[in-house]
Amino acid sequence: MPSLESYARRYRSELLDRVIPFWLRHSLDRQYGGYFTCLTREGKIYDTRKYIWLQGRAVWMFSKLYNELDPRPEFLDAARLIFDFLLKNARDPQGRYYFSLTREGRPAFYQRKPYAAVFAMLGMLEFSKAINDHALRQEAIDLFWQIRKWIQDPTLLGRPPQLPSLADVMVTVSMTSEIAKVDPDPRYREILRECLQSARIFYEPRRRIFLEYPPSDTPEGRLFCPGDSIEASWFLLHADPDPEMRALLLDSIEGALEFGWDKEYGGLYYFMDVEGLPPLPLESNMKLWWPHTEAIYATILAHSLTSDPKWLTWLERIDAYAFAHFSDPEHGEWFGYCDRRGELTNTAKGNNYKGCFHVPRMLLLSYQLLSQAPIPPR
Repeated sequence: MPSLESYARRYRSELLDRVIPFWLRHSLDRQYGGYFTCLTREGKIYDTRKYIWLQGRAVWMFSKLYNELDPRPEFLDAARLIFDFLLKNARDPQGRYYFSLTREGRPAFYQRKPYAAVFAMLGMLEFSKAINDHALRQEAIDLFWQIRKWIQDPTLLGRPPQLPSLADVMVTVSMTSEIAKVDPDPRYREILRECLQSARIFYEPRRRIFLEYPPSDTPEGRLFCPGDSIEASWFLLHADPDPEMRALLLDSIEGALEFGWDKEYGGLYYFMDVEGLPPLPLESNMKLWWPHTEAIYATILAHSLTSDPKWLTWLERIDAYAFAHFSDPEHGEWFGYCDRRGELTNTAKGNNYKGCFHVPRMLLLSYQLLSQAPIPPR
């Protein structure tokens, strides 16, 4: 079994030598701002549209690298280029966020969901730390409270009332955890407690997993995404749960790995119906990059909290699968999509849902936790 030190070294190298250089080399739009996400294996652009939730995620990622790993000018430059494009173009006259824009910044599609705004907010907050801009930090906080309204009342975005969803708990706890680090307002701790409590309505205790929606005898109430369940668990572990909830969250990581792992071909399924009925998403039995990144970090976090060697056994299994099927040692970055048997369905490095986020976030957070590396002085 590899040592924790060897994982730390490899994740840092993967991050700084192969993943981030791919995006810096191929994706930045120096003419109009922002960055391209639809890139081939070699980095060729095949769609020039700018997808807002991926723009916000990249601002967060480059700012996080600058703030916590290495204050390289190219990290801040990339964050600023993308953020300025967002600030100028991403919102409609009512302050709602588009889903996508043309290369030049004109509206292309409006989705009526709050998630583009979520990642714009997270990027804005992290970028405000990088440039030490208190007014921008407050703008991010104001956007957080607006997003809260959009989640609580979807009709404000032109949507009918929605089922409670695990996704809304996840984005709320991720935003709130970040704000609570910089703002002592006690309301954020209360929201985190609410998230920890409301997550329980999605928990299925027999299998020890979180479902996408409250359990019921419907396709939606049986829908399980191993990646979301694992990601929600580590998000909530970051929210400082009490000992009982912490034990449940650690149990839910193990439950999702055991139930979601393909015992014949390896890897985590994308979606599953917990009763073995046909899931509605047609891509359910595919193997995607991002659930595996969530599982790598979650097992490292679980081991850091418990020292239980079972987490290292899982880490070794997931890491081996992910690097064998997704990491591209020739051109950098990771592929995104395999069929159930692990064969690539296409070789794109990015699209309208995959950008500079899940892979580098996992590598950075895992490296930080494994090495406990101090933040370098600025």
